[in-house]
Amino acid sequence: MPHRNAPLTETGRLRLARCVVEDGWPLRRAAERFQVSPTTAKRWADRYRMLGEAGMTDRSSRPHRGPRRTPTRTERRIIKVRVLRRWGPARIAYLLRLNPATAHRVLARYQLARLAHLDRATGRPIRRHERSTPGELVHVDIKKLGNIPDGGGHKVRGRRGSPSRSGVGYSYPHNAVDDHSRLAYSEILTDERKETATAFWARANEFFARAGITVERVLTDNGSRYRSRLWREALAAGGVTHKRTRPYRPQTNGKVERFNRTLLDEWAYARPYRTEQERRNAFPVWLHTYNHHRGHTALRGLPPASRVPNLTSQNS
Repeated sequence: MPHRNAPLTETGRLRLARCVVEDGWPLRRAAERFQVSPTTAKRWADRYRMLGEAGMTDRSSRPHRGPRRTPTRTERRIIKVRVLRRWGPARIAYLLRLNPATAHRVLARYQLARLAHLDRATGRPIRRHERSTPGELVHVDIKKLGNIPDGGGHKVRGRRGSPSRSGVGYSYPHNAVDDHSRLAYSEILTDERKETATAFWARANEFFARAGITVERVLTDNGSRYRSRLWREALAAGGVTHKRTRPYRPQTNGKVERFNRTLLDEWAYARPYRTEQERRNAFPVWLHTYNHHRGHTALRGLPPASRVPNLTSQNS
């Protein structure tokens, strides 16, 4: 398809060529009439002589041969290392003594899946599923997080000036993420015992209920808190089915695992806090931004609130 400023369409090329070939117009006269250069007029006239009307279509600009293209043998070695070792282009390039850009181009040319899209254990592409409605499945998990000593850690004072972390302790953000909308409920608690996890779920379930979401299933890992009778009875009382991930397969609970990573990158380690309390004070604002304003790539750039019409303060 010709670009918007092209002086000739396929029909215009055919008319120009016929004027030169069939009507005997000089090239300069035809070029002036159709407002192109004599060189262009000659090219379309020559193609018409050789191919007729079929020669008036655009041709691919791809070269017929690529003398500087990576040899096939090298391409096969790159692909073999990628498949067997699941390395990125930089490591492959160092092993094979190539430029990393060369390895990257070969991987892209053969459309090999990015490492982030592969299962680490099997090397197979990850099949991503999404529940059709909010509440069908909620992912629950806990992230252990080291507390910040008063005065700040090494990000504020540097490695040498930073006080020892001994005695500072840990925080335990408990997180619940809806599979369909990615709407998240999170609390920073002091431990990960079964009583704490069960009480957290009661508040999380209430949060989803206020948003108009009826939770049907909950997916957790195989931690002892989630295998306890207290946890089982709490879910049964609310008519919620409990599902657990396969052992040693955290990607099964991938949506909350991804939320954990976002939580670390965009809140916990986003800036150099001077105290643990300062970091905790920033948490409610960050969580509100995540639910209501932060664009989510899996939601085509929209925030989780866009999939939960009944969520209060949706546009605040």
